[in-house]
Amino acid sequence: MDIAVITITEKGDEIALILKEHFNIHIFSKYKNSHFDFKCVVKNAMENYEAIIFITSTGIAVRGIGPYIKSKEIDPAVITIDNSSKFVISLLSGHLGGANDLTSKIANILGAVPVITTATDNLDIVAPDMIAKNNYLGIGDLQDAKRIASLLVRGRKVYFCDEENKISIPNGYESNYIDCEGIVYVTNKININSIFKDSSINLKLIRKNIVLGIGCRKDFPGNIMKETVLDILKSYNIDYRAVKSIGTVEIKKNEEAILKLSEFLKCKLNIFSIEEIKKIQYRYVGSDFVEKSIGVRNVCEPCVELQNSIMLTEKLKLNGMTLCIGVLKN
Repeated sequence: MDIAVITITEKGDEIALILKEHFNIHIFSKYKNSHFDFKCVVKNAMENYEAIIFITSTGIAVRGIGPYIKSKEIDPAVITIDNSSKFVISLLSGHLGGANDLTSKIANILGAVPVITTATDNLDIVAPDMIAKNNYLGIGDLQDAKRIASLLVRGRKVYFCDEENKISIPNGYESNYIDCEGIVYVTNKININSIFKDSSINLKLIRKNIVLGIGCRKDFPGNIMKETVLDILKSYNIDYRAVKSIGTVEIKKNEEAILKLSEFLKCKLNIFSIEEIKKIQYRYVGSDFVEKSIGVRNVCEPCVELQNSIMLTEKLKLNGMTLCIGVLKN
């Protein structure tokens, strides 16, 4: 985690140096920099760091970050430490940004009191966004996550179900859906034939375990590739947000359509060499034309296997591109 530490006093600098022994931090010191511009420093920190530690009053920190707060999905963790290092306060992005965890660690180092005001933490309940963060899951809808957290804080029953039974029932949740007012369901699917009730608040946490293998002709249109992939995923009832990675052959590493698709899906792009694909291509039906063009007989299916995945589909031929869908092995 890249951390910016903003300090405005000599004592603050001393605290910052203690933290530097334990974390990867960049210190912005007013005391040591005659050209220090607080607004510019805060803007830079909010836009370029994963966490910000203010060794100032909370009021100074709040006024500083106010213009740059966007959403809990993307805001960095923000923490304040008083100039006497008596208190470490989690101020912003306690869960998704990691401010609560970082606050506890810093307080332990400084011998300070950690101040965490998140209701679920204080009730020893695991908030839904923390379930997502701790298990590398996507959040279907942040508003639904807030509604579920509200139910939990109010002592209402919330049912938790992982369709693959990999995650234990978190603190504060129910293993039986009877009389529950909320449901948290872990899946990679779009639609779920389950016990979801119209009267319940339903939150989907998305397991990112889908991989794609893709091949295409040169300069394939990016918009068509995106629309095609989304349509195919939908036809298999797969949530596009469950895609963890795309695999393709090295000759396609700069293919704009594939790069744009990876960017849209916010997933990793894995590039495989011709030699890697040749070792396993005999397992799949290939094409003489493709082999003559790029040196291998098949791209999409080997690229799914090479991503340590089990194929959910065979090669799909889609008017100038090929697609194979797989799921990561357990």
